[in-house]
Amino acid sequence: MKVLMLGNEAVARGLFEAGASVVSSYPGTPSTEMTEFVSQYDEIYSEWAPNEKVAMEVAFGASFGGKRSFCAMKHVGLNVAADPLFTISYTGVNAGMVIGVADDPGMHSSQNEQDSRHYARAAKLPMLEPSNSDECLEMTKAAFELSERFDTPVLLRLCTRVSHSQSVVETGPRTEKPAVPYQKNGAKYIMMPGNAKRRHPVVEQRLLSLAAFAETSDLNRVEKGGRKLGIITSGTAYQYVKEVFGDTVSILKLGLVWPLPTKLICDFAASVDRLFVVEELDSFIEAHCRALGLTVSGKDIFPVVGEFSQNLIREKLGIPATPGRTLDADIPMRPPVMCAGCPHRGLFYALVRNKAAVIGDIGCYTLGAMPPLAAMDSTICMGASISGLHGFNKALGEAGEKRAVAVIGDSTFMHSGVTGLIDIAYNGSNSTVIILDNSITGMTGHQQNPTTGFNIKGDPAGKIDLEALCRAVGIRRVRVVDPYDLQQCIDAVKEELEAPEPSVIISRRPCALLKSVKPKPPLKVDPDKCKSCQSCMNIGCPAISFNAGKATVDATLCVGCGVCTQLCAFGAFETTEEATK
Repeated sequence: MKVLMLGNEAVARGLFEAGASVVSSYPGTPSTEMTEFVSQYDEIYSEWAPNEKVAMEVAFGASFGGKRSFCAMKHVGLNVAADPLFTISYTGVNAGMVIGVADDPGMHSSQNEQDSRHYARAAKLPMLEPSNSDECLEMTKAAFELSERFDTPVLLRLCTRVSHSQSVVETGPRTEKPAVPYQKNGAKYIMMPGNAKRRHPVVEQRLLSLAAFAETSDLNRVEKGGRKLGIITSGTAYQYVKEVFGDTVSILKLGLVWPLPTKLICDFAASVDRLFVVEELDSFIEAHCRALGLTVSGKDIFPVVGEFSQNLIREKLGIPATPGRTLDADIPMRPPVMCAGCPHRGLFYALVRNKAAVIGDIGCYTLGAMPPLAAMDSTICMGASISGLHGFNKALGEAGEKRAVAVIGDSTFMHSGVTGLIDIAYNGSNSTVIILDNSITGMTGHQQNPTTGFNIKGDPAGKIDLEALCRAVGIRRVRVVDPYDLQQCIDAVKEELEAPEPSVIISRRPCALLKSVKPKPPLKVDPDKCKSCQSCMNIGCPAISFNAGKATVDATLCVGCGVCTQLCAFGAFETTEEATK
């Protein structure tokens, strides 16, 4: 049956049809929907893991036990999972194991533009790269076949445009895979030095066998279009090339992007007068071509930064650009901002009032860096805030301890923040850590996590007690505040910065966008009471603006949180019984 699917949805369908049994992932844009769609198939056990390393280890355990398995993550998540990745390459698999990784060229929702193809080369693992939803489905199934044929985990690389675009797929039935019998084999699966030394040559031979496979595999194909111009490409860039040139140029489309074929590329290069490599991010394929001694153009004309487009390819190859549609009206800029009613806003306001240096983490609360709050000083990666604060305070001593805090979300604290807190307790810096507990994984679209009490299907699950956990690792000062109560937050931050020992503040209020959170009636402004002081603008709520010199509230955005009423010295904000919708 033909169905229109997102790329991520098609990967999930491929997992279903391939007979996969276990999926474990940590959400991260643009990879999240792979696992969300998998959760709709009752034939597959699925879960959210605390982080990507755990997810990959769960998937390996399932493969080890004899069932086809999968884990998904975004490109920076693969860094977290790199430790097991490199060793699983040595052990190989029992049943098939596939690792989905989604890159984010253009950094739509990421802190860097990392190119995951380098992991395939470094870990000596095969990597497939689909260019549309149908290939997402088919290559997911092909990845399992490769995994079992060559005794290896297989990386399946997507990027934002493939993950989040739709195209037609041909669905089929699920093929149930009987469990591969588990057999104890310490020489293969126990990677102590003596065994690992014997496995390394196996890995090298496997890579040679895969390279030979790449020469004739239908995962790589030549589309002939004359000899004047030849383009080697893959993934999203292939789609752009086809939209620009159609069938007028010759194309070598690579679906197996590591290991790369040698003879196939050389033969293709010999068949054309000019050779280009069109690939987003790094010069991965181009470097391989140059190592083969080929004369090729690529990053000498195409950028290594940002996403490609059809017009960028036209521009770089001297073809007139196709103008897009434009609107007559000027559209106002919409800078990223925390939502109206976001519980993080009040806490950040308290930090600004205390003139605190804020070492932040990855999540919605990163938007606390934006004006007017501008409360953030640093953001590196998942879990780095707490350990970063510890180092900051060790460097500055009391001067740091009395003015700096770490800010981290509940999900990210579970992901990799708790180890930083253990470090603080164990190695003793007088640090103040603030956990922004909004009862969900917010930034990636409301996925459950170990603090919410529900699993991926929304069923009741084990729930971490954050206060008890913080005390258990050695923090004696643990307190909970309501971020809608500004004075309570201001006082708590001031007191904990002055406290002579490590402390944790849990700022607890559910995300305003959760279905379980019922908004209060929107507020309104009495223009006679508004003195135009603009104090209410200091929290950056998108529901508040100024019109004719007076504050006004957008009733369609306001959730009646009441934070603004605490900033107005003239009582201009009033409640209303008008329903929000």
